[in-house]
Amino acid sequence: MKIILRFTLLLFLVTGLQTVLIAQQGTLQGKVTTADGKPAEGITVGIANKRWATATNQQGEYKLTGIKPGAYTIRITAVGLKPVDKTITLNDGEILVTDFILTENHATLEEVVIAASKRSTTIGSETVAKMPLSRLENPQVYTSLSNNLIKEQLTTDFGNVLKNTPGLYKIQSNRGINTDGASSYTVRGFRTEVSMVDGVPSQTNGEFDPVNVERIEVLKGPSTTLYGGAVTSLGGMINVISKKPIDTLGGEISYSTGSYNLNRFTADIYGPANKEGNVFFRLNAAYQNQQSWQDAGFRKSLLIAPAVEIRANSRFRINLNAEFYSAEMTSPSTVFLNRTRQFVAHTPDELGFNWKRSYTTNDLTMKTPTTNMRAHATYKISNNWTSQTILSSNTRKSDGYYQYEFIRKNTDDSLERNISIYNTINTALDIQQNFTGNFNTGALKHRLLIGLDYVHTRMNNDLSTQVVFDFVNGTDILDKNYGKISKYAVDQKIAAATDGATRNHTSTDLYSAYISDVVDLTDNLIAMISLRVDGFDSKGTRNHYADTIIKDTRYSQTSFSHKYGLLYQLVRNKVSLFANYMNGFIYLQPIAQPAIPTGTVSGVMKPQHANQFEGGVKLELLNNKLNVTASYYDISATNMVRAEPTIIDNKSYNINVQDGTQYSKGFELEVQASPVNGLNILAGYSYNDSKLTKASAAIDGRRPAFAGPANLANAWITYSLPTGKLKGLGAGVGGNYVDKHLTANSAATGVFTLPSYTLLNGTIFYDARWYRLGVKVDNATDELYFAGQGTLSPQMPRTFTANVTIKF
Repeated sequence: MKIILRFTLLLFLVTGLQTVLIAQQGTLQGKVTTADGKPAEGITVGIANKRWATATNQQGEYKLTGIKPGAYTIRITAVGLKPVDKTITLNDGEILVTDFILTENHATLEEVVIAASKRSTTIGSETVAKMPLSRLENPQVYTSLSNNLIKEQLTTDFGNVLKNTPGLYKIQSNRGINTDGASSYTVRGFRTEVSMVDGVPSQTNGEFDPVNVERIEVLKGPSTTLYGGAVTSLGGMINVISKKPIDTLGGEISYSTGSYNLNRFTADIYGPANKEGNVFFRLNAAYQNQQSWQDAGFRKSLLIAPAVEIRANSRFRINLNAEFYSAEMTSPSTVFLNRTRQFVAHTPDELGFNWKRSYTTNDLTMKTPTTNMRAHATYKISNNWTSQTILSSNTRKSDGYYQYEFIRKNTDDSLERNISIYNTINTALDIQQNFTGNFNTGALKHRLLIGLDYVHTRMNNDLSTQVVFDFVNGTDILDKNYGKISKYAVDQKIAAATDGATRNHTSTDLYSAYISDVVDLTDNLIAMISLRVDGFDSKGTRNHYADTIIKDTRYSQTSFSHKYGLLYQLVRNKVSLFANYMNGFIYLQPIAQPAIPTGTVSGVMKPQHANQFEGGVKLELLNNKLNVTASYYDISATNMVRAEPTIIDNKSYNINVQDGTQYSKGFELEVQASPVNGLNILAGYSYNDSKLTKASAAIDGRRPAFAGPANLANAWITYSLPTGKLKGLGAGVGGNYVDKHLTANSAATGVFTLPSYTLLNGTIFYDARWYRLGVKVDNATDELYFAGQGTLSPQMPRTFTANVTIKF
């Protein structure tokens, strides 16, 4: 009842403020079309020498609201196009319609837009702040990676495109299971994963396919205030923006082949779906099959992603999107390090293992089907206010065998092979309502977001007991046990196990309300204030065997989050100084506590919180040919769980308490440049200093293993001939530097270090009007490198890829 009352008061306050304070200001709107009469998307429309600016949508439409009466010059610009100016006079309360016609036709404009998007530069985003904000108006740091970068780098693995993000490191490969089994990354000293598609919860136990990606947005810092604590991280979050229908008929089909029997076929087809021209479709599909570089293993997948857009009228639009994904793979080779004794070996080289061994067989596979469906209804209530209603569902499954190896014994050469059968289903239903609007209070211009969100999740587990299949000597290639594993032998072993299996289900409900106000205090000074309240209700975990709710799994919690930002445009539309304070939280699973003589200790954990202070500068110089973001951040995390040895009746108990703390601070630099026509540069560097400042005795004062490497650097440089008979012929080169990573760092075991490494990649391509040819080499120097947190996962050696794309 208290939560509902707070929601009601919050909405009453905001809507009342809107009604009373809206002032009569002018509105500029219109349409930009090409010389052949087609809509021009992505064109910047602004007022010369003022900060007001926006971008045209897919229909070529633009709108600028809250403008004071007076005479202005409207200017339209885009990278590679000559600016066009029009002088207008705007009266109080007037809605002035001004259209533009470009001198370029649609085909020419499309080439310009593609060239610009290859640089991954963006004039703004409607999803990062859940309202349209340019990069120079947003006090939060984020990286946006375009789908043209994916094409240019011939990306067949989703994780590879994320390597273009400063400060992001892949710490764990996909394992196919429903709890902590997706590919995981570190951002600003904390783990995260791909958890959002189009701003709503959408996870997979498999891997995301890049074919349906329009762009990827990596938000830096705690982002709970707008996105909630259910699937976000304290260091940042990854949001995938899916491809949407286009009103021009076209598409492309593509085939890639390469190392380890890679076969990948993709298709992207789009256009109008009816004669009236108000229904549009898009269909993306991908099939991929590739063998492992080790002695056994494979991964194959199929994605079908249809999208429909219905433009009922000028005010109302419906978007329907879906992804139907199926995949089958073997468990990737993962070796867990010992957790109870001192390490004998402290690096992978000292172990002396043959890393080409997989320790598995091709008939022990995991299937990970995933279904995502979303419906977006957008309605323009008025010229200043828009309603967006979102309904989404996510279903992900794990069905098959999960296997890993463990260095369990007193010597490092003995590998324990563990295996179990998973049959799990996770579902998430999300209902979201957002209102965005513009209004003025006196001389102050407001851009307001009001949102309500409801998320229901359910997890069904049907797991066999985990069995130790056998032990294999990691250094003896003649060990006879190595080849004994098979599906039949594993099934016999599991059937003979006496330990019980796991069958249970857990349901949760999450009710949220949030508000964000971006206020133009002056023409150059912007403030952002955002607040959120969450009501989390766990229905408990029901044990199907006993038909009872497991202790401490039924509980309710209320959490608050806030975000403040201040941004000053030192040079209007070119240089912004910014600072932010962001608070975030994540929900924690209940923990089993030891039974003590004095009573029971609750295993319900409070949400873990983090506060971030950040300051920096954003630059857009040389007519948007040089974009730079540089920032320093300082994050402090609280409510972290640690074990506290407690003596009761002369006996020691390790009781989990929640007073642990961590700091994570560092520096990030991102540069996107296009100094001359045809040359594009993308580069970044990050430094992170993380330490557990209050933790269990064995790890207190140490860098946490989940923080990843301290230093990371990335670069990608391409050049293509912009003119002449060989126009479109180009080459790219780049790579990543990854500092050493302390995958295990504890007084109980010592330190195990994954060495630093440098990856070099290169490509040669010819991008013509109707086709594209490309070849690429990844890890050109054939570097042996690893990922993992407390584990060792050897990564892909040198690979070659060749691609043919037909456009139509």
